[in-house]
Amino acid sequence: MSVLGIVGLGLIGGSMALGYKVASIENRIVAMDVDPEALDYALDRGIIDSAVDSIAELTQVADIICLCTPVKQLASIIPALSDYQGVVTDVGSVKVPLIEATEELWGGLPGNWVPGHPIAGSEQHSVRAAKADLFANHKTILTPIDGVNPQCLDEVKALWQSLGAEVITMTVAHHDDVLAQTSHLPHLLAYTLVDVLAGFGDEREVFEYAAGGFRDFSRIAASDPEMWHDIFLTNKTALLQRLKTMIAALDDTASMIENGDSDALMVKLSRAKAARDYFADLQQADRKLP
Repeated sequence: MSVLGIVGLGLIGGSMALGYKVASIENRIVAMDVDPEALDYALDRGIIDSAVDSIAELTQVADIICLCTPVKQLASIIPALSDYQGVVTDVGSVKVPLIEATEELWGGLPGNWVPGHPIAGSEQHSVRAAKADLFANHKTILTPIDGVNPQCLDEVKALWQSLGAEVITMTVAHHDDVLAQTSHLPHLLAYTLVDVLAGFGDEREVFEYAAGGFRDFSRIAASDPEMWHDIFLTNKTALLQRLKTMIAALDDTASMIENGDSDALMVKLSRAKAARDYFADLQQADRKLP
């Protein structure tokens, strides 16, 4: 029997719990969360086996502990894990806060810690939206540092593979830059678009006539504001660099439209469509993998 400890029982933590139970009937899940209703919901539906009130209690029973809280909460949680000898991982979309917090406390990330990040989710963030197959056929990025315990790394890989994920590794800096481009910037643009449109005079009319394009583009603006507030601020170096590139590209497009530069605009739009088609083909190929 293996016991998974989950700190933070939202969409990701709840989906990990469900998937881990599906992977083996012998697996057990113990969770803690600041929201007692989330714990009650998970207990009532068998998503978790038991709940605890503190990290200290969790360390007594869990073989692996996964931190599934917003990234800014990690600094307050990490000190309680100083003597824990089991495996620790997380699901944070930004890795710098975890590294900085452990460096400040212990001079570096302990060898039994393996940072992770599943590339899966939705705009919903409650345990009520948890799905056992949320991570199936999705990538999970691990960012182990030099000196990581190989056995701990293997255990975290096995955990994610048992949930159906494809596990890859990369450095912390590369992870945070890649996610700034592919996740953090799109979310920032979606939030900004909706906020701008909501400020255009008759808000009801603007949204009444919005069609599929607006719905598709703005869907992720329904995500948890607290989580994304933390992500934007903690990954600000990489995000601002990519945002400045985006602003320059928008200025360039605006100039093409203002100057009636039809050829340049067509080249840009066609190039973007080709890139999007390529991305769609990659996704289709991934879905066909066994």
